[in-house]
Amino acid sequence: MRSIKQPGAPGAERIQWVEARGRAFTFMLEAGVPLLEAARRGFAAEGFAGGVLNFGRGTLGPFAYVMPALSKTGENAAFYSETFRPEGVTRTKLGRMTLGTRDGAPFFHCHGLWTEADGKASGGHMLPDETIVTEPFEVEAFGLDGAMFTAEPDPETNFKLFGPVAAASTGARTTSRAFALRLRPNQDFAFCLEGFCREHGIARAKIHGGVGSTIGARFTHGGVTEPFATELAVTAGAIAPGPSGALEAALDVALIDYTGGIAEGRLIRGDNPVLMTMELVLEVLS
Repeated sequence: MRSIKQPGAPGAERIQWVEARGRAFTFMLEAGVPLLEAARRGFAAEGFAGGVLNFGRGTLGPFAYVMPALSKTGENAAFYSETFRPEGVTRTKLGRMTLGTRDGAPFFHCHGLWTEADGKASGGHMLPDETIVTEPFEVEAFGLDGAMFTAEPDPETNFKLFGPVAAASTGARTTSRAFALRLRPNQDFAFCLEGFCREHGIARAKIHGGVGSTIGARFTHGGVTEPFATELAVTAGAIAPGPSGALEAALDVALIDYTGGIAEGRLIRGDNPVLMTMELVLEVLS
């Protein structure tokens, strides 16, 4: 399996996880406020301090983002591009967001695909402090009670990355058992989730959110992304028994690589290792 040498030694715990409770809901992002604040308000209105959300078509502007890039210093296995600030209104195709905290304040990690005002199709990593909601649009959220994604220094990758930590209950109404997860580098995305579900007696689960990176990508439709550095969003995901009865993860994703190549499709199980991180929430169905 493909692997990328990280600057630090791999930690013993390859899946960071916290069990929590959660609930799915929808809300409208408010116009004229930063995307980060609009998301925070939507979760807060339902009693949650954080969680994950999915969105489709929406409008953003002003808007700022970075793409994956090669590391110029060697201090990281890959890095970010310069900041892009397209003029006019950017129209999103899809996005996945993890809403948590960094340095004691609300923060998000958000990847997506979009079309800029000049018609350019692009994607990458949205910047929380420079992205404004232009017009209201609906998002699908999953709030967490008892867990929070918090940005902390990660010696293995030499980045400050979101990972789940236990958090005090906010008393929000919940409906489901859930696990907040962070997958560490150089392990197959699907196999990692299947193993986790087996170990925790989970027969069926649905993925909410899903923000991270893989080492290139290999798709069931035959497509291949060769450039190793990607920014990925999970467009749909579930773990359930396959034809043999064994658990199988079905992972549909959208990504952009560091050359600007865009790809979408279902990942081949066993051939898509994590590059830096993968954050998501598993809602336990049975």
